Amino acid sequence: MSSNSAPDTAAVHQYLLDLQQSICDGLARADGQASFATDSWTRPEGGGGISRVIGNGAVFEKGGVNFSHVMGETMPASATAHRPHLAGAPWQAMGVSLVMHPNNPYVPTSHANVRFFIATPQEGEPVYWFGGGYDLTPYYGFDDDCVHWHRVARAACDPFGDTIYRDYKRWCDDYFYLKHRDEPRGIGGLFFDDHNTGDFQRDFELMRAVGDSYLAAYLPIVDRRKDTPYGEREREFQLFRRGRYVEFNLVYDRGTLFGLQSGGRTESILMSLPPLVRWDYARTPEPGSEEARLTEHFLTARDWLELNYD
Repeated sequence: MSSNSAPDTAAVHQYLLDLQQSICDGLARADGQASFATDSWTRPEGGGGISRVIGNGAVFEKGGVNFSHVMGETMPASATAHRPHLAGAPWQAMGVSLVMHPNNPYVPTSHANVRFFIATPQEGEPVYWFGGGYDLTPYYGFDDDCVHWHRVARAACDPFGDTIYRDYKRWCDDYFYLKHRDEPRGIGGLFFDDHNTGDFQRDFELMRAVGDSYLAAYLPIVDRRKDTPYGEREREFQLFRRGRYVEFNLVYDRGTLFGLQSGGRTESILMSLPPLVRWDYARTPEPGSEEARLTEHFLTARDWLELNYD
């Protein structure tokens, strides 16, 4: 196995720890009031993690940035459904996952994660893959925010091929979709999984490019919208739309399902859920309102790079 293809688990582990710290530092500076509390935990089956949680801040009502590095002697069923040859193999999974829920309804919720999985079957070489991405969930949308978000995503992907951004943007649109509601969760971004070209270093560089670009994608939007005036109407609509976020995470999210099936730490897995949420029976926005515009204009899986805000 060449040096470029040999997996370096220690290097991924250190990068993820550093990424967690840099993201927490950036988000805490953006909030300006609250800081991240640290909760380290271990897992009886092997491994553990560090949960960093912020709440009741000037900007963020609740948020968390989790690092985990867990392992086991037998692959979870959710990870072997399409890889039966790995059944029974020892494995390791590590990653950073975050969700930020802002106070102001004009600031979108954001989600990001990068992850690495490796299995070591008794026969054959180790099998690894990378995954990750980020997506944006506005409540009151702005075209220039959406364009900025996708431009940063494209710039992160450009060094790795002409089709990477388009492919992973489409994957994100398809993945973060509430089938029972027939609507997207947000305005998308990037999503990729099972990424292994055979060149470990190159694959690792892609994961780093995505992880390192999250703050550049999110913080300018936070800065533009965090002081926008709002009232009870906007707050109620934010809580109502947060219900969609909860539905996706509990019904469809692969990370949530894998974490629970593999004996992960429940508090850290469900950290992504917002602190307050509401469900209103058969609620529909008033035609022509900004609330209606969210689903009619923004939640449409469109090509945001077609818009020009130079």
